[in-house]
Amino acid sequence: MQPVSPKKLPVPPGKSGCPINRTVELLGDRWSLIVVRDIMFGGHTHFRELLTGSIEGIASNILAARLAKLVEAGLLTRDDDPSHRQKVEYHLTEAAIQLVPVLAQLGAWGATWLETTPELTVRAELLAAGGPPLWDRFMDELRVIHLERAPAPADGVLAELTAAYLATKG
Repeated sequence: MQPVSPKKLPVPPGKSGCPINRTVELLGDRWSLIVVRDIMFGGHTHFRELLTGSIEGIASNILAARLAKLVEAGLLTRDDDPSHRQKVEYHLTEAAIQLVPVLAQLGAWGATWLETTPELTVRAELLAAGGPPLWDRFMDELRVIHLERAPAPADGVLAELTAAYLATKG
């Protein structure tokens, strides 16, 4: 289900009308942002990829529940995979793509204030250093990948972030 308007997501009323509370009610559980992160930065679009590709070890029932919640909320779409009859693909919507600055800020805050590992911190550092111009480029790239269903450019932001991660990893 897509949002009923381009500005508001189809989510039930919250405990209050506070925008911070509403956002936390939607995204503040342990797994929702991790699922969005893995689709956004890992390029995982299938259930099995998300299940096996998450280093946090999400359980299959939790993953299924979060995917359903994110689709219902209008942050992801669930589409038949054209290459396989029994598979579906999950893609970011515009609302999810616009979480890039939020995730960049969360990553920068975590890299500054928490013990992290270099290979899992490098993307956050690059996003923080690139600031809004890099975030805008990344969001434009994600629109091409997720909204237009085109392949990721070999020289784009995602490729840069992935190369930095792989270089730090080993």
